[in-house]
Amino acid sequence: MVLGIQIVGVFFGVFMIYYTFLQRKRNEFTTTEYLFWTILWLLFMSFAIFPNMLNPAVKTFKLARTMDFFIIAGFIFLTGAVFYTYTIVRKSQQKIEKVVREIAIRKK
Repeated sequence: MVLGIQIVGVFFGVFMIYYTFLQRKRNEFTTTEYLFWTILWLLFMSFAIFPNMLNPAVKTFKLARTMDFFIIAGFIFLTGAVFYTYTIVRKSQQKIEKVVREIAIRKK
């Protein structure tokens, strides 16, 4: 029996695969990045269709439901993604600051 959330998950996965394909066609993703994201979305769709595949992980962490596992994994992923994004922005900020200082020193 397929639940509504499973249908939404599959549609989301298909949309994200299409969006990943568009990014690749625009040369914004390398082939490696394209393959990584495509595999990730396919895994997401397979977990949405067959959530029982995650039962060993749910039992290992002593969680009540598979959805609890998804929520916890989502928070962990988002926290890591925000931290990674922050570090990249901070490095870019430092590089821009260095270039601006060099330009200011040259103009003086």
